[in-house]
Amino acid sequence: MNPASLRIFPNPILRKKAQRVTVFDRSLLKLVAALVRVMKSQPRGIGIAAPQIGTARAVAIVDVSKREPQAERLILVNPVILETREPETRKEGCMSLPDYTAFLKRHRWVRFRWQDTQGEFHEKVSTGIEAICVEHEVDHLNGVLFIDHVTCLKTDLLPRPREKGNE
Repeated sequence: MNPASLRIFPNPILRKKAQRVTVFDRSLLKLVAALVRVMKSQPRGIGIAAPQIGTARAVAIVDVSKREPQAERLILVNPVILETREPETRKEGCMSLPDYTAFLKRHRWVRFRWQDTQGEFHEKVSTGIEAICVEHEVDHLNGVLFIDHVTCLKTDLLPRPREKGNE
């Protein structure tokens, strides 16, 4: 299988805790490029984590600019959520579970820290869809999938409608 192809549940790497990045070199930049390429190939792609392309390293991309034009792409290395606020229940999906969406609780305000591709530390507060996406991607790095947050699979997990041309 192509190492830069999207892994679909129940692929076991999606349940592995990603390893912290300690070396900031060309291989990290190649991983980031592969993540961006795969995310852009997905019609709903606004975030992706390295385990989703078969690499158990703590790297994720969040890019909600399709929904919020002022947003900038975040390249998150070793991200850690420090604080959350404003929980809300909303519908969420995941590229690695393409046939389903679900209603689950996330936070509309998230404060987090991460490193960039040179190893420099940053801290930010994100709100709205960006906060929700950061929380979703950090979960991926911990082997947690959005379905793990669903209260009742029977009532809250919904089949995703097929897109035209993807039948």
